[in-house]
Amino acid sequence: KGFCSGADLSARGDSSALGGKGGSHEALIQHYNPAVSQLIRADVPVICAVNGPAAGVGCSLALAADFTIAAKSAYFLQAFVNIGLVPDGGSTWLLTRAIGRARATRMMMLGEKISGEQAEEWGLVYKCVDDDALMDEAKALAEKLANGPTLAYAHIKRNIATAIDQNLQMVLLAEAEAQRIAGASDDAKEGGMAFLQKRKPEFKGR
Repeated sequence: KGFCSGADLSARGDSSALGGKGGSHEALIQHYNPAVSQLIRADVPVICAVNGPAAGVGCSLALAADFTIAAKSAYFLQAFVNIGLVPDGGSTWLLTRAIGRARATRMMMLGEKISGEQAEEWGLVYKCVDDDALMDEAKALAEKLANGPTLAYAHIKRNIATAIDQNLQMVLLAEAEAQRIAGASDDAKEGGMAFLQKRKPEFKGR
């Protein structure tokens, strides 16, 4: 009943579901980062319809689309900091460019939920609609784009990517390395255990 709530922390009793030795770093390099890159580099417009949570890398996947339509039930969340980790999957690149440094910092450092309506107000998404209109809105947009100048769309996408920045790949690698380090920390282990035990984590800064 939701778009994507991020990695399943209950799958493993420590930070390795998101970081640490082997877990997240390999998943980011081999799976998540290529997926985000492919969405951004695709020669066709990508539409994403979001209901419920778009958290963690799910937030990255949603924002990598050209047109992200949010239901009023949707929210966008970067809660890595709550378990001693860092945003990944291109979130640093995507959020900063979409909503600016101050708001991106607010999302990533405070781990606040951003509602679909607030996301539209911030320019984080194309538009926010009622839940029961979400798929109709997405399908109508898809039909409009499918009947448009698809060759021009491909070049527009490339030019937008060039105009914004060509350093996404560097950011993806930097995030993956930071996540590897953060995921191996005592704080990440404590964060994972606290999540499973439904208590407030006690971070030590190491």
